[in-house]
Amino acid sequence: MSTGVRPAGRRFTVGRSEDATHPDTIRAAISEFLATAIFVFAAEGSVLSLGKMYRDMSTAGGLVTVALAHALALAAAVSVAVNISGGHLNPAITFGALIGGRISLIRAVFYWVAQLLGAIAATLLLRLATGGTRPPGFALASGVGDWHAVLLEAAMTFGLMYAYYATVIDPKRGSVGTIAPLAVGFMLGANVLAGGAFDGAGMNPARVFGPALVGWRWRHHWVYWLGPFLGAGVAGIVYEYLVIPSAEAAATHAHHQPLAPEDY
Repeated sequence: MSTGVRPAGRRFTVGRSEDATHPDTIRAAISEFLATAIFVFAAEGSVLSLGKMYRDMSTAGGLVTVALAHALALAAAVSVAVNISGGHLNPAITFGALIGGRISLIRAVFYWVAQLLGAIAATLLLRLATGGTRPPGFALASGVGDWHAVLLEAAMTFGLMYAYYATVIDPKRGSVGTIAPLAVGFMLGANVLAGGAFDGAGMNPARVFGPALVGWRWRHHWVYWLGPFLGAGVAGIVYEYLVIPSAEAAATHAHHQPLAPEDY
């Protein structure tokens, strides 16, 4: 994860072959696996727990409960991984960072595999620990079409990726970086409140894939990949190339700044 101003001409990069076996890449992948598992276990567990207590989970209180669980779980999971892997925990977030040139394709592939395996492991553990309870998975509400859901997922994931870029990646984030996990978690929770009643508010292909595989529920599954990848990709481009100044722009700006009194 880069912490400096974006170098001049930095673009999408494949990476070097030795990156695949570098200890840092392996450690980062393990971190993504464990952190994603922590997040999915708590997030999906909140849904299963609510279903155990109430037959009808489609209540305002249930939505708030699930949103809070997702927000707290993501904040905690990002906290434990951010210093090692950047705390992506989400294939769409990794894609946004890849589009912005903040991660190589080779490392991104490692992250994607680790995130999906982490989500599968967490959901399998939940099914085992709850006596075989089948994960409900994600589904579209009545009257919500596939492309409506794609647009909703893209919009929500744009906000999530933008918040991540601003608080974790931006070299000028300053002290706000200390609350980055909370900011990202709160953004996720707010989006669950906004979109949960319409399509479950996935925003994370790994979060959706684990329950879909373990519960074998694949209807509309492609929506939860296309939407988040579109939203995260656009957010990565917007923040990286329109908000973060390039090295030359920063240097030029500094050159033309008037001297402060103490510099005379």
